[in-house]
Amino acid sequence: MRLEGKAALITGGASGIGLATVRKFIDEGAKVAVADIALDRAQEVVDTLPDGSAVAVGVDVSVYEEVEAAVQTAVDAFGKLDVIFNNAGIAGGKPLLEHDPAVDYVPMIRVDQDGVYYGILAAGRQFARQGTGGVIISTSSIYGEQAAELAFSYSAAKAAVISFTRSAAYELAEHGVRAVAITPGRVGTPIINQFSDELKELFASEQLRNSLTRPEEIADVVAFLASDEANAINGTVVHVDDGYSAFKQRFALPTF
Repeated sequence: MRLEGKAALITGGASGIGLATVRKFIDEGAKVAVADIALDRAQEVVDTLPDGSAVAVGVDVSVYEEVEAAVQTAVDAFGKLDVIFNNAGIAGGKPLLEHDPAVDYVPMIRVDQDGVYYGILAAGRQFARQGTGGVIISTSSIYGEQAAELAFSYSAAKAAVISFTRSAAYELAEHGVRAVAITPGRVGTPIINQFSDELKELFASEQLRNSLTRPEEIADVVAFLASDEANAINGTVVHVDDGYSAFKQRFALPTF
């Protein structure tokens, strides 16, 4: 098991990519602090896992003190922290000129951008105290590298995650810390599954397999990145988008 003996904190751990990653980490031998803004849902997840393998943590990632407390909860439970997966996030948007900044910008920045910064800072400080290194994995998005419809604030926040990752890898290297960002494409999470079948089919058509990526497929990549097998992967972005970023769109062009 590639994560045997490791202790991890996973935010947004009660659903979607986070939940799939919690389960994958447990299967790979890790101990996991399941952090979510809804403590009851995090506890429900923990109740389905083997005894002693996980603890539930309630956390609003937009508040640094709560993220710091979540890190401490993991350390208290497992004696250390080896991995943080900054995965909690929100989505949504409207055309830029229709924005109410208090609704359409500030919440996205506080959760998707500041929440990752707080996770990097709190875990980085813990890793430095331990003196044993650590791994920081953060969820960005394909939209962090390109513009998209209705995604002005979301794209900005996810671009910041990529920049944070590179800077964290550089600044924390002396403490033996690696930092990596992932950029999922269209994933079958609760955010996408709430849409109509027609819209989900459109999303699927944007990827090379013509299907939505399963959360478990993202979790497989995160588990690898958290493992010692990925020690040379640092300060970079790993695309897990089924080719979304490799092409613009398919067109029925005539032969010539």
